[in-house]
Amino acid sequence: MSGFVEKPEPIEVPGLVHLHTGKVRELYQNEAGDLVMVASDRLSAYDWVLPTEIPEKGRILTQLSLWWFERLADLAPNHVLSTELPPGAPAEWQGRTLICKSLRMVPVECVARGYLTGSGLAEYEQSRTVCGLALPEGLVDGSELPAPIFTPATKAEVGEHDENVSYEEVARQVGADTAAQLRQVTLAVYARARDIARERGIILADTKFEFGFDGEALVLADEVLTPDSSRFWPADAWQPGRAQPSYDKQYVRDWLTSAESGWDRKSEQPPPELPEHVVEATRAKYAEAYELLTGAKWS
Repeated sequence: MSGFVEKPEPIEVPGLVHLHTGKVRELYQNEAGDLVMVASDRLSAYDWVLPTEIPEKGRILTQLSLWWFERLADLAPNHVLSTELPPGAPAEWQGRTLICKSLRMVPVECVARGYLTGSGLAEYEQSRTVCGLALPEGLVDGSELPAPIFTPATKAEVGEHDENVSYEEVARQVGADTAAQLRQVTLAVYARARDIARERGIILADTKFEFGFDGEALVLADEVLTPDSSRFWPADAWQPGRAQPSYDKQYVRDWLTSAESGWDRKSEQPPPELPEHVVEATRAKYAEAYELLTGAKWS
């Protein structure tokens, strides 16, 4: 059992039709047919949307995505049309709302990995492969890969796991030409972002992108290169062979699996409320990632 501990009711706004409540975003459509994406302060972990929100998280991730979109525009067009608040929208949507092109979305999570960890490490330990790609012997948690790899996954519903799949499976699902385009753009965008992050003392271990088509053009969609969609590690603390400190929700994951939380993730019970110290430390992690990457103070 998993999903929302308590699914929120969407806010009604004149002129907007509510389409979907995602793990962390609300999706609407305006009268022009454009999508209106509103990033909430919700947090998901272990396939649950937690009952406790992280203040300002939605704004931080929206502004960080916009910063990245600017730096990637020559590699991949993006779906953002405007950051103007829709007429009649609540003031709390300010800074967390994007008006976006309506795209024909590709049903694939496009993951790029430059380092071995997470589900990639679990597969490697069993078969010395990740998504069917053979890797050298001797790699450990946090090892840098010989070259970045494209390791796609299927997109899951709320409460379900994304599942890693082979490149061949992606080609079968979306066609060889589209699969090749997804791989090429994913790795190009990852390489650009990795180099930008490295200049700022951050390792971009892996990240996932979503793409859609605007006519024949492949367009970068959703959020990009945030601590929710990427693993960012402090470069000066990188030490292969152990779990790396990170600028993301790992702090929450660690608390949920600690004795202090009292929660058994293998049970069917929903996770508990997060204590204030975990909420504040997690918010600080998100803000620190924003400040280190952009060089701007979060306010």
